[in-house]
Amino acid sequence: MSNEPITLTAGDAEATVLPGNGGRIGGLRVGGTELLRQGERYGCFPMVPWCGRIRDGRFSDGAVVRRMPLNSPPHAIHGTARDAAWRTARVTADEAVLTYDLTDPWPYPGRVTQVIALTGDALTLAMSVETYESSFPAQIGWHPWFNRTLDGTGVEIDFSPAWQEERGEDHLPTGNRIDPQPGPWDDCFGMPDGVDVTLTWPDRLELKVTSPEQWAVVYDEQEAAVCVEPQTGPPNGLNTLPRLVTPLEPLEATTTWSWRRL
Repeated sequence: MSNEPITLTAGDAEATVLPGNGGRIGGLRVGGTELLRQGERYGCFPMVPWCGRIRDGRFSDGAVVRRMPLNSPPHAIHGTARDAAWRTARVTADEAVLTYDLTDPWPYPGRVTQVIALTGDALTLAMSVETYESSFPAQIGWHPWFNRTLDGTGVEIDFSPAWQEERGEDHLPTGNRIDPQPGPWDDCFGMPDGVDVTLTWPDRLELKVTSPEQWAVVYDEQEAAVCVEPQTGPPNGLNTLPRLVTPLEPLEATTTWSWRRL
């Protein structure tokens, strides 16, 4: 199938999926109100095969050191799939299935599958990384840009993490866990019972970002948008907390955004 834009609908919710632009969600409208920041680099993109920054673009796989392009010097950031065209495998009125085959500069063969499913009050994203050849470390995550204001109303962010990854001057976790600090944030938080973050636009909308995963980066240093990024490990996790993809065990993750009118 082609990689043309896809529109999913359910109730008064409508999502635009852009396979040709990194497999991202280009827009999510609820009752005609757009929840995601618009623009070619925004919406919500999948972070795969790693999340956030890799220090100096280098990670170790056993005794082998791999190097990724420094697309956020001096680091490599957010994986390779957001810069690629994905293929559309299947589409219905309220669900799309996309695939992306890992290729250069990523050194290992593998396939990523993303399922985007819309209901009248939720959007669920699921992703898996599979290989039929050599095993390799990987991460999965999503990077949504939620509009900071809806109809002139500013967002409030509420969450109760167990810890915050201490951030060094290079924006990467130092390896120390500290008590959660007040914002503004560009920080990774640990939630051992699963990601659970509530965004509230008073008198407009409440949106909950949940995931069985235990890490989320929260970013609110921009005027236009805030980000809540569930992921399978912290930034630089290919070095500090790698998850292994093997021919017998794919890496899988999900997140759900559920909303209600206020």
